[in-house]
Amino acid sequence: MSVDEKKANPQEPIDPEAEAALAEETAGLDPVKAAEIREKVRRRIREEVEREIRLRTASDRRAEVRKRREEIRKEKHHQEGEMFQRFNRNFRFQHMVMFTSVVLLIITGMPIKFPNFFLSRIVINLWGGINNSTIVHRIGAGMLIYFMAHHMLYCMFSREGRRDFLLLIPMPKDLKDAVQNVRYFMGKSDEKPKFGRFSYIEKFDYWAVYWGCVIMIGSGAFLWWESITLKYLPKFFIDIAHEAHSDEALLATLAIIIWHFYNVHLKIKEEHPLEYEEIMAKRAKQAASEVGNP
Repeated sequence: MSVDEKKANPQEPIDPEAEAALAEETAGLDPVKAAEIREKVRRRIREEVEREIRLRTASDRRAEVRKRREEIRKEKHHQEGEMFQRFNRNFRFQHMVMFTSVVLLIITGMPIKFPNFFLSRIVINLWGGINNSTIVHRIGAGMLIYFMAHHMLYCMFSREGRRDFLLLIPMPKDLKDAVQNVRYFMGKSDEKPKFGRFSYIEKFDYWAVYWGCVIMIGSGAFLWWESITLKYLPKFFIDIAHEAHSDEALLATLAIIIWHFYNVHLKIKEEHPLEYEEIMAKRAKQAASEVGNP
């Protein structure tokens, strides 16, 4: 029924039982007043019913959207292969902080190392001059310091952090995997090494970050507070810090672009078969326990 029809029929009855209850409750009242009360009650009931219908319809729509998203996700997984979450939200947050800080440090630091390169002037001008570029560089440095502190606390006080830290310690198997990998790439072997959660490449990458952060943060602190450094230490400390900071920054930039970016785009089943087998074994164990305890 349309809105106009409802307005034209204000006395439209509701549920018979509700109408009977209304009539019983207003039996001893003035007929006009009783009719007004009954109409108010009817209107309130209709409003509640319409509200319930709207809520139910919205809920059905949301459920349909969720169902459709799930179907799309399953279809995508069927086409591209199943997706696995290797790292938790905390670890991914740390990586984003580090990624952002390193990008800021590179695009504000390299123009200082190579001032005569034509892109250097363009980049510095984009920041609004060398003073603004220096401020952004120090913001990136602060983010890198925060990342290191956060990650160390994560490794000490998080169960997953402690697990990953222990798994990232180099082991004799890593040397065997490296030799096997070289033999495979040289055509001396048909079998690639089977990596677990972390390969020797990722372990090298991980510990290089510690080394790089010690060099960059330490030398950067000397340069940031140069006057305080010269107050207590000879000038050659500043010279050493400048060279260490500059060369380590270039090494880190090349390592990230050439080494890290290439090695992080991986497929877990192909590049980490042992970790894949461990995940699937856990799933089978969980499924068996659910079947045994319905």
